[in-house]
Amino acid sequence: MLTKLREKIKPVMDTIAAGSAKLIPSPTGWTFIGFLLSILAAYLYSSHFAIPAGASVLLSGFMDMLDGAVARKVGKVTARGGFLDSNLDRAGEAAIYLGLILSNDIIALYAATAMALSLLVSYARSRAEASGLKAEGVGYGERAERLIILAVASFVGFLNYGIILIIILAGITFVQRLYVYGSKL
Repeated sequence: MLTKLREKIKPVMDTIAAGSAKLIPSPTGWTFIGFLLSILAAYLYSSHFAIPAGASVLLSGFMDMLDGAVARKVGKVTARGGFLDSNLDRAGEAAIYLGLILSNDIIALYAATAMALSLLVSYARSRAEASGLKAEGVGYGERAERLIILAVASFVGFLNYGIILIIILAGITFVQRLYVYGSKL
């Protein structure tokens, strides 16, 4: 759902990327900052600081948009950079769920299920793209939506409900991707 919004805010991100590229011209630098913010969020969740963890989750998601915008701005869009970004995004998201599990503030089985489904959603897209399909924008629970739900649930104090919503949306998205991509192969 947010994939369509990305196109609308692209001019704004391009402007931010121009300034950010002057500060750190390496898109990989921004990728690592986003990953470190995910690790920080995991630590904050495990330490029972849900609100700052939610803010860190949002910032890591913003860095995920920014690294690509910086790459386009400085002409450094590469397969290697995309590969690193995609893998660190998955590792960061898994770390966040592990931090939630360690916190004991939520039902661990919920977080483990959300993590598994989130990784399956990403894997389905990766396999579709490896098969030559354009795979962006399929499903209601892509990574951006999941991170926003988690952050909002953190801010309002309803983490278990947020995780349940992530499970539902990620499950639906995984089935959508199986159907959409499978029918095109």
